[in-house]
Amino acid sequence: MFTKKILLPVFLFSCLSAFSQISFGDSKKINDNWKFNLQDTPDAQKTTYDDTKWQSVNVPHDWSVKGQLSPTLASCTGYLPGGIGWYRKSINIPQSKTGEKVYLYFEGVYNRSEVFINGHSLGKRPNGYISFAYDATPFIKYGAENTISVRVDHSQSADSRWYTGSGIYRNVWLVYANPVHIAQWGVYAYPEVKNGNGTLNVEVEVENGASTKSNITVINELIAKDGKSAAKTASKVEVAANKTGKISAKINVKNPQLWDLENPNLYQLKTTVLKDGKQIDETVTKTGFRTFTFDPNNGFALNGKWMKMKGVCLHHDAGVLGSAVPREVWETRLKTLKEIGVNAIRTSHNPQAPVFYELCDELGLLVLNEAYDEWEFPKRKWLEGWNYGTPGFEGTFDIFAEYGEKDLEDFVRRDRNHLSVFAWSIGNEVDYPNDPYSHPVLDKGKDGFGQAAYGGYKKEAPDAMRLGVIAKRLVGAVKKYDKSRPVTAGLAGVAMSNETEYPGALDITGYNYTESKYQSDHEKYPNRVIFGSENVHDMEPWLAVKNNKHIFGQFLWTGIDYLGESGRWPSRGFYSGLVDFAGVIKPRGYFRQSLWSDKPMVYIGTYPLKNEKDISKDAWAIWNYKEGENIRVVCYTNAQKARLELNGKIVGGVKQYDEKTGIMYWDIPYAPGKLEAIGLSSDDKEVSRYAINATQQPFELTIADTNITINKEKGVAKIMVQIKDQNGLPVMLSDNEVTCTINGPGILLGLEAGNNSDMTDYTDNVQRAFHGHIAAYIQATGEAQPIKVTFTSQWLRPTEVTINTK
Repeated sequence: MFTKKILLPVFLFSCLSAFSQISFGDSKKINDNWKFNLQDTPDAQKTTYDDTKWQSVNVPHDWSVKGQLSPTLASCTGYLPGGIGWYRKSINIPQSKTGEKVYLYFEGVYNRSEVFINGHSLGKRPNGYISFAYDATPFIKYGAENTISVRVDHSQSADSRWYTGSGIYRNVWLVYANPVHIAQWGVYAYPEVKNGNGTLNVEVEVENGASTKSNITVINELIAKDGKSAAKTASKVEVAANKTGKISAKINVKNPQLWDLENPNLYQLKTTVLKDGKQIDETVTKTGFRTFTFDPNNGFALNGKWMKMKGVCLHHDAGVLGSAVPREVWETRLKTLKEIGVNAIRTSHNPQAPVFYELCDELGLLVLNEAYDEWEFPKRKWLEGWNYGTPGFEGTFDIFAEYGEKDLEDFVRRDRNHLSVFAWSIGNEVDYPNDPYSHPVLDKGKDGFGQAAYGGYKKEAPDAMRLGVIAKRLVGAVKKYDKSRPVTAGLAGVAMSNETEYPGALDITGYNYTESKYQSDHEKYPNRVIFGSENVHDMEPWLAVKNNKHIFGQFLWTGIDYLGESGRWPSRGFYSGLVDFAGVIKPRGYFRQSLWSDKPMVYIGTYPLKNEKDISKDAWAIWNYKEGENIRVVCYTNAQKARLELNGKIVGGVKQYDEKTGIMYWDIPYAPGKLEAIGLSSDDKEVSRYAINATQQPFELTIADTNITINKEKGVAKIMVQIKDQNGLPVMLSDNEVTCTINGPGILLGLEAGNNSDMTDYTDNVQRAFHGHIAAYIQATGEAQPIKVTFTSQWLRPTEVTINTK
């Protein structure tokens, strides 16, 4: 059990075994050339089934996002369809592989999947976010073609409060392994760091699938960034037939380079298994040294340095791409968030794809890794618009009794070696008042409830006292495989949960939208470590973190706009992100940058003045109004002062930074030209500058970055197209229709402008721009030849770019 002061020295790694999270054997992706049919097809698992008329697809594949948006579908999942689909693929298993184990590994299938090989069922996995593997060996035909069939049942299309996607939406791997091999997710390491020196504690679990016992040697070698061996150990173990064995080892490192947010220093741990002196298995993992400290009075420290987590919540979709998001897209998105000043991510409210954690390790981002949004009972799922109409109650609650702990254990085993993960969350808002649990305290008022309580105490509702019972069970499942990190949850009904054993079962406690309880609960529960697990973008919640030493951070809802939880039609999703669907920073992103970034910055946005009290954090960088119209110019900056100039002349005198609002503003009559904000230091020296311009009619399409090279093997390029006037100025108000044409070995994955209310067809190559821009995602198809991409729009000068492949 964690004490008042929680010291967590952490040394973790991400698995790289042949680029697969499965972490053993010889693995390769089998993403290409699948057959797909969007209907429940009898006998589709049989090898004799004729699938020649099925659609040819590559995975990752999300069929929902390719469907037609319709107001007849559920708003909770973005007015997009679910259904039942089948996938089939033929693979040849060489005769030379006889005697080896053959596994199929799926990073994620949404949802309720069943996998077959040559007509034989390998198993079912209902959770759509959990990675899983099956041993296909007993049914393999060596030296012949083998048929993989996968049934995916997302007929409960409104089973989530947000967009999930449908299908095999993450990578699939074929793995060959010696009968004696490292167990799936069988390598675990954690450090002790004392006096600047590190000790890496390594556990390796080995599985013996043979009919006789095996005497093996396990070698663990730690390799530094320069490629030199830092330390090496060897351990021997006897593993009985059809059993697993485990070795433990310690690797000592003097003065290791620590992983932190600015310098995410990584090591590699190479684990090799020898039998009779010959290598039979090997895996390589990235790793690094760092320590966590959680303290109820001082908050959080990374490597002994106290800091605030400036976090955001993130769902797993990317607009037009749905849930099948390529690595390159996630990398760009995460770098944009870091540019804003974000240093932590909460995976709301489910495990992300393996590549997501790898990127956070590499870029230096802390991760709060979350598993569930509901437990044993369903929550409301809004069907006609967020918090509108009559909700539905489809969900995944029906699998919780059988899979709740198993899924959580697999979740921890898969991700426990990622350097970026600082805590495990076992649930989000499962204590939402009367959705579904209730308690007599709900009759005592609204204090301690940051969200709607759906009325007072309801005797017929599930008893909130069950929250503590279930939480203890889930915490135990986490601790079974990782004791190095704290367990947490996001509490929605803090006042209700405080009447139960739920918060006491947690090591650190997340408060959703309940800043009002930060101080009183700190006094009432002095050993409780508190943070904001979900917060709005307003200044007050941030000041509650900034000005209270014991609150270690907050996680904004959200970092990036996401599909689902939509308002009434037309609405594709939830639009509160710092960044839009297309990956473009929104005004509120610049406002947050002014609060969180250490780099000098200034931004101005405008709107017609209608209300003296309106000081917006969502002012767009537009300077096109009627002559003489009274305009409010708001400025977001981390400079101590700022002034406003129009065409080089001061029109807004120097103003001091406002600590209460974080915003300064000027009201001026509109006149065309160049409007500039200049950020100033305390001694009136310029530290930052930002300009917006009056623009003329849209004139041309332009591409800023034309030097693009991607991997020929499914590499993805994001091309941002900007509409400009004849003076080369971006026209923010333009929404021209843009057509994308491709010549060469590439395909269009999608066009995304970021407009939440545009409900037109996203499956073709034509889309309207939004705020003067549109993004195109182009994927290479395997040939090392140039890909020419052309963008056209009626009445506008076209543009083109050549993507190089290698």
